[in-house]
Amino acid sequence: MVNVEKIVEALKKVYDPEIPVNIYDLGLIYDIKVEGNDVKVKMTLTAPGCPLSVYMPSMVEEAIKTDVPKVKNVEVDIVWDPPWTPLKITEEGRRRLKEIYGVDIVEEWRKRAAPATEGKP
Repeated sequence: MVNVEKIVEALKKVYDPEIPVNIYDLGLIYDIKVEGNDVKVKMTLTAPGCPLSVYMPSMVEEAIKTDVPKVKNVEVDIVWDPPWTPLKITEEGRRRLKEIYGVDIVEEWRKRAAPATEGKP
């Protein structure tokens, strides 16, 4: 039987070439459903204009089928709602980005986003 944990392990091997953190820890994976030997992944990208939107579904499908041989079919849906923000990055992703850049990307984003949301209901 295919389990979600194995799928997550496979997804952690897929990287956005522009960001040195895997797509799972970036928070790009919104949902994983396993139905027998079929897997459905709902994911997003960091921006709607991302040139990887053409390639990412096949990268995800290949990683899952390679690492979880019992999987027969993989369906990958790219969705834009809700939009991705740095708040979706996992703790592991935050740690990795801080190691690389020396700052907590999520906290920096919060600081910059706060003035834009102040005074709005």
